[in-house]
Amino acid sequence: MLDWIGALRRVEALEDVDFDEALIENMARRWAALPRTSNSRINFYTPTFKSYQSSEIASCGKNAWPALSITGSDCKLQCDHCKAKILEPMIPVRTPENLWRTVNQLIEDGAQGMLLTGGSNHRNEVEYGPFYSTIRRIKDEFPQFKIALHTALVDDDMARAMEQSGIDAAMMDVIGAQETITQVYHLKRKVEDFELTLESLVNTSMKVVPHIVIGLHYGHLRGEWTALEMLQRHVPDAVVLVVVMPQYAPAKRPFVTPDPHEVGRFFMDAREALPNTPLLLGCARPSGMVKLQIDSYAVMAGISGLAHPADGVVELAARLERSVKITPACCSIAVGEEVMALDDADDTLELDLEAILAHERQNRRPVFAKHSALAGIKVVGDNA
Repeated sequence: MLDWIGALRRVEALEDVDFDEALIENMARRWAALPRTSNSRINFYTPTFKSYQSSEIASCGKNAWPALSITGSDCKLQCDHCKAKILEPMIPVRTPENLWRTVNQLIEDGAQGMLLTGGSNHRNEVEYGPFYSTIRRIKDEFPQFKIALHTALVDDDMARAMEQSGIDAAMMDVIGAQETITQVYHLKRKVEDFELTLESLVNTSMKVVPHIVIGLHYGHLRGEWTALEMLQRHVPDAVVLVVVMPQYAPAKRPFVTPDPHEVGRFFMDAREALPNTPLLLGCARPSGMVKLQIDSYAVMAGISGLAHPADGVVELAARLERSVKITPACCSIAVGEEVMALDDADDTLELDLEAILAHERQNRRPVFAKHSALAGIKVVGDNA
C-alpha cells in the first residue's frame, strides 16, 4: 500500500503543517477498502491555473453565477453564525418584475446561471410563492440558464412548486442537532423537519445538493453525523461540505475554530457513508494553517471536488495517485460548481505536469528543486 505519510511529507508546502499521523494511517486503510468507482478522481476548482487557458477558453467571469435575494438583506432568523450578513452583497430582487429584468441583464452580461435565495421567516421558510411563475418564464425563455435555489425548509407541496417552476438544483442546510437549531438558528423546528425537507426534495426531479456546515454549533461538531445518517436514508445527487466561518458571530456567543483533525475524521466518515455520491468541499472554510490541514485531509478522504485548494494540495493529490482535474474558476463559480459538477459539464483542463511545476515555482517559493521524484505523476483531464 502507498505510504501516505511519506507522500505527504514530500510536499514541501505542507512540511511544517501538523497532521495526525494515526488518523492518516486510518484513512489510508479505509480508503483502500472503498469501491473504486469515480472516487479516484478529484476536481480542483481554482483561478490559479487560469494562465494555462488557451485563448479559446474564456476567462472566468465575475458574473458567471451571481447570487440574488428576494428579500434583499432582510432575514427574520438572525442566526448566530450569519446575522443575515451573507445576504448583503447579493443582488436584491424584491419583486417578480425586478427578478425578470435583472436576470435578462445578467444573461446579456454573460451569466450562466444563478443562486436564488432570500431571508427566512420565523419558520425557516423562504417565501418564494409569488416568484414561481417568473422562474418558470425564465426557464422557458432561457432553458440553458441554470437556477440553483436555496430552499430552506419545505413540505411536499412547496417542493413540487419548486420543481414545476423549473429549478435545476435545490440546496439546503442539513442540521442534525436540536440544540444547534434552537440556539444557533433561533428556530422552533425539529431535526425531523430537516429530514422531511430532504425527503420531499429527493422525491422531485430536481438535483438535490444539501450542505453540511461542519462546526455549526459554535465551532464544535455536534449533529454532523446525524445529518450524515439522514443523507444515507435520502441519498442526494451531491453533498457540499463547508466548515463554519463565523466572522459575523456576536461577541456574547463566540465561535471557536473547528478542530481540523476532527473535521478530517468527519470527511472520511462522509466518504464511507456515501461511497458513490459526489462530495464537494466548498469555498467556506477557515484560512491559514487550518485550511492547509483541512484541504489535505479532504484529499486523503476522497473528496470529489475542492474549491480553491490550499498551497501544495494539488501536488498531494497527485502523489496519492488521484486522477487530478483542474477547472479554472473564480469565486463566482462557487455556486455554479455545485450544479455543473453533477453534469461533468465544466471546462476541465488537461495540464502537462511541467506546466504545473512551472506554475508552482512562479507562484510560491521554489519547492520542487529538492524533489525531482514528482516527475512521472500522472495529471489527467476528461479524456483520461
